[in-house]
Amino acid sequence: MKHVLLIDGMALLFRSFFATAVSNQFMYNHNGTPTNGVQGFIKHTLTAAEIIKPTHVAICWDMGKDTFRNEEFSLYKANRNAPPEELIPQFDLVKEVADHLSFHNIGVKGYEADDCIGTIAKMETDSKVSIVSGDKDLLQLLAPNVDVWLIKKGFGTYETYNLDRFLSEYEITPKQFIDVKGLMGDTSDGYPGVKGIGEKTAFKLIKEFGSIEGILENIDRLTPGQRNKITQDQEMLHLSRKLAEIHCEVPLDNPTIKDWNGLPDHAISVVDQFGLRSVKKYMEQKII
Repeated sequence: MKHVLLIDGMALLFRSFFATAVSNQFMYNHNGTPTNGVQGFIKHTLTAAEIIKPTHVAICWDMGKDTFRNEEFSLYKANRNAPPEELIPQFDLVKEVADHLSFHNIGVKGYEADDCIGTIAKMETDSKVSIVSGDKDLLQLLAPNVDVWLIKKGFGTYETYNLDRFLSEYEITPKQFIDVKGLMGDTSDGYPGVKGIGEKTAFKLIKEFGSIEGILENIDRLTPGQRNKITQDQEMLHLSRKLAEIHCEVPLDNPTIKDWNGLPDHAISVVDQFGLRSVKKYMEQKII
């Protein structure tokens, strides 16, 4: 059976960078370019491929900070700091290295990596799909054929969700999870949801009424406090839900993902070319 592995590229790159940047372990190649994020990213990707054993691998990327969500809400992700100067040259470098190692890079201007992941996952209805990220928002994509592997500390440690686990643990559907996010908002992404409605209340209301529409249809059954908050913030509620939902109809230029048959024969020469000593050591251990 076809098994597609979808990697959230930016999530892994940022995680890899900051895991070593804390102690200023930037690692530079012979060109003076920092490589700590790239090296951690490649090791994360190879580890995931080794564990999951996919037949196809695609890495999805954000293509700049401006997306359709910024047009909807100017403050979307506006609270995030600019990337450190040591990380900036690694954005292009990581894609180049990934391409040389036979991974399939995907990114569309105006959309986030999540949207590309969602679009491919919805297209691959007859395939097994595994998504690797550190972002719980991707749990909304869970389906009978789609699993989400959330990265934990270190390499090869994941919190793995399939549809059954999610339904049992959260007691709502993945689609209802979008409504929960709309209610509670997301401080890391900069959209507020309904002011004064936290995670616990958001889950409680969606479990009871099924959806945001169900809540609004039964607004008189809410407590006075809940009713006032939702009534006053109804416009932001609908906008927050829209921002929280992964867009699964991205116009992909090249949606056909090439087969993954493991690292190419020239993999060691690639990491030598880019001065990725840590990755070379990792590969040699695996090859030997």
